[in-house]
Amino acid sequence: MTQPERRVALEQIANEVRACTRCRLHQQRARAVPGEGNPNTEVVFVGEAPGFNEDREGRPFVGRAGALLVRLLGALGWRREDVFITNVVKCRPPENRDPAADEIAACAPFLQRQLAVLDPALVVTLGRFSMASFMPGVRISQAHGTMGPVDPATGAANALAFAMYHPAAALRATEIERASFEDMARVPDALIEARRRREPHPAPAPVEPPPLPASEPVPSQSASRGAAAADALIRTPAEADAPADQLTLF
Repeated sequence: MTQPERRVALEQIANEVRACTRCRLHQQRARAVPGEGNPNTEVVFVGEAPGFNEDREGRPFVGRAGALLVRLLGALGWRREDVFITNVVKCRPPENRDPAADEIAACAPFLQRQLAVLDPALVVTLGRFSMASFMPGVRISQAHGTMGPVDPATGAANALAFAMYHPAAALRATEIERASFEDMARVPDALIEARRRREPHPAPAPVEPPPLPASEPVPSQSASRGAAAADALIRTPAEADAPADQLTLF
């Protein structure tokens, strides 16, 4: 699918989300929140449901949790415009309660279609309800910072899922915030592994280079991680050189 085709398809889904009446959540919403981001990205972040600020603006992760997500991305040198961000449920549950099973089921076709259009290599789940859609049967306290294969029925036909805590949880606990930054630091390597698995014939593991002589500086771990992060979001050279106005909001 070409970039213009992805953009059109995502906008069509967004328009359907905005008009959706499939579950009770539409009755109290101010605005539905389809999602937004770069249609050419290989990384999709999936949260749980919109909150108060998201409901007012019609955009995902724009409140305090969104500000922390921007900081987490910034630690890699990424921007929110470099990825695609959406939620399992597209309308705000009353009083920010947990989304109910029937509400998740009502929204599932929208997320499935978004993922089918985007064809991500890596789906980063934010929170336990998102994680349950891609990595069922595990506890987030044990699974955060780990990855696993994605069921093609989710729409992400050839992807890995990487589990993280929801940023809102990190705002409530310093230990979870620390773990979130540590987990985010693993995302570029997870993406590289996901891309490797998508290749028809995976390349052999790289051979470790010999150690540098003592007189030569050894690259720091943070520098190496930054290089991996910078390389990870480049899908093809042509798309890497795409003008900024191709980064659209949905």
